[in-house]
Amino acid sequence: MIKILVVDDEPDLELLIKQKFRQKIRDQHYMFVFAVNGFHALEQLEKHSDISIILSDINMPEMDGLTLLSKLNEKNLLLKSVVVSAYGDMENIRTAMNRGAFDFITKPVNFEDLELTIRKAVTQVNQMKETLRAIKENDILKMYVDESVLNFMSGNEFESSLLVNETVDATVAFIDICRFTAISEKEPPNKVVELLNSYLDLMVKEIIAQQGIVDKFIGDSVMAVFKGPFHLDRAIEACLAIKTKIEKLPGENSYHPQVSVGINSGEMISGNIGSSTLRRLDYTVIGDTVNTAERIQSAAINGQIVITEDCFQKVKQSFNCRLIGQISMKNKEKELTIYEVLD
Repeated sequence: MIKILVVDDEPDLELLIKQKFRQKIRDQHYMFVFAVNGFHALEQLEKHSDISIILSDINMPEMDGLTLLSKLNEKNLLLKSVVVSAYGDMENIRTAMNRGAFDFITKPVNFEDLELTIRKAVTQVNQMKETLRAIKENDILKMYVDESVLNFMSGNEFESSLLVNETVDATVAFIDICRFTAISEKEPPNKVVELLNSYLDLMVKEIIAQQGIVDKFIGDSVMAVFKGPFHLDRAIEACLAIKTKIEKLPGENSYHPQVSVGINSGEMISGNIGSSTLRRLDYTVIGDTVNTAERIQSAAINGQIVITEDCFQKVKQSFNCRLIGQISMKNKEKELTIYEVLD
């Protein structure tokens, strides 16, 4: 959901916005927050840290829109501000742009143009967040980047603006290379690491091909997260491709690689987890959905891709699945019904 702050002292604007965007609001694509002037807008930003877009008039009491623009750069560098004003002369436009406005729309408002501008602004905000988040997550930077830069990247302002903890609907997959410890006892360390990395690299390529995110490597396992449209379907497609390609690899010293996979889908908390004292934090997902995926992976045998019954009901028309049965899970009163995805 995109949260938008509308700053304008016209009493009828709130009603007009809600009427024009009622479908988007009802479908939870947009959520609007309203303020009557610049001071009120700054108060709303304190209450709603996840606001992405600001639509602001210029002429308002107490604090005008141009003054607000100069204050916004101090609050959050990722906010995109669109000036919506009847004062469309070049002087106001240039002043707004010089103070960081993303775009300028004149009144009376063309709402189709306004929505296109909102979409364009949101795209830029998301791109900046993903870029900076990738930098944050890349621990290799700690070996090469100046300490002052890292201090900024771990600062409170950065954390609050970029790494907002949130509840997301996504799919998580735990993919384990079966019996790999057996070969690690027979081969020299360099060979073991080279072999493991080749397997993991193959898995990563298939995850990325389905727009998944490699959350972390856990020994000889991968935890992957899939978000966005059809995230469950894409996770299963990735794991089927991994299973097929891993099993086609040549064996090593009588070892033939296979994977066992646990997949679960639903709500999970996405946030920066770890120790701030050690400055070791991972942007990851946690919650019952994640725990269940990990536990059903443990129940999978070599070559199996296992999903929950809830997942089965969502994908049974798209994938060929087989009922495995019920398993007991720690801290769960009821047994969990699981299925194997065949193809």
